[in-house]
Amino acid sequence: MAQRSAIVIGAGIVGLAIARALAIRGYTIKVIDRNEKAVGASIRNFGMIWPIGQPDGKLYERAMLSRQIWKETCDSAGIWYDEAGSLHLAYDNDEWRVLEELQEIYRHRGYRLLNTTDTKQRAPVVVEKNLRGALFSTQELIVDPRKAIERIPFWLEEKYGVRFIWGKAITDICYPAAYSGKEVFEADEIYVCSGADFETLYPELYSSLPITKCKLQMMRMAEQPGNLRIGPALCGGLSLVHYNSFKAAFSLQQLKQRFEQKYPDHLKWGIHVMVSQNETGELTIGDSHEYGLTHDPFDRQFINQLILGYLKKFAVFPKEKITDTWNGIYSKLTNGESHIVLGPEKGVTIINGLGGAGMTLSFGLCEQLIAGKTKSKDITTVSVQ
Repeated sequence: MAQRSAIVIGAGIVGLAIARALAIRGYTIKVIDRNEKAVGASIRNFGMIWPIGQPDGKLYERAMLSRQIWKETCDSAGIWYDEAGSLHLAYDNDEWRVLEELQEIYRHRGYRLLNTTDTKQRAPVVVEKNLRGALFSTQELIVDPRKAIERIPFWLEEKYGVRFIWGKAITDICYPAAYSGKEVFEADEIYVCSGADFETLYPELYSSLPITKCKLQMMRMAEQPGNLRIGPALCGGLSLVHYNSFKAAFSLQQLKQRFEQKYPDHLKWGIHVMVSQNETGELTIGDSHEYGLTHDPFDRQFINQLILGYLKKFAVFPKEKITDTWNGIYSKLTNGESHIVLGPEKGVTIINGLGGAGMTLSFGLCEQLIAGKTKSKDITTVSVQ
């Protein structure tokens, strides 16, 4: 049987995840990206692989599969990662009540409630005043997205012979061909993993979908003195009203009502505050969420100030110098679903719409898609699921 070939359009996390899933099954692969390196949302995030944010069932299982693949990939490629886990902190009785409920609901995941003393031992930078405690999970994984997304293409080339073609925009597809100007690339299968750029390929199809774009603002603090490690990734109370998995808590609506009174601007701009730490000790802080198809390219300074102001409620650092600020834009489904897999024509598959969970779900989703495909003849499903 002849070796099958594939073209993957886009070298962000979804494109890399599909390339990996195909490569381990012996495909000949070209990954084509319009930029000279990946510069989109895949490098503009916390680097969090975040199972705690996914509800039980297929999404949590997919997140845990992604976590496993991330570890295997990082170990093989020599990429730094930290099995840091996460701490969700409570400073009010209603926040603590939600954490108690979540610990009970997700007991099978091994989450633990920590008192003030145990919380401070795990995370010395946490503000102790009014601290009720924290929900601790061991499952969250941290990578440096800039380094990881840069390194994985070299690893795929070295280990599996995947060819990366940078600086070429694919502007049309007519299976089995993908066109970049007058240049033609052909393959048995074509995968479109273009993220927030859904105006270029199959625009009529995208215009009929419940999909938009989300702009988020983030910051980076300088590496901490004395090789200080903050411990687990840290999350304030606002994060409790952000993730779908936390909707299972009975008291969450009451907490949200208080936040609507106390933090109306934070909720208006989709702000919840989290901190992760990379290998060198730098801290990534964010973020906000603005939705729409076209976004102002300029960051809003008052949003960064809202983020930093809320951060001080639960964490202080020896060195709080902001070294970088940026925004990222990703595609987001408006109907609450986790992704789209579309078959616009024979031999072509679109994968998109993972929202802010791209780092968490992409490896697992793409592995499941390709594993399922090898058991059947083709991916022919057109779905929003």
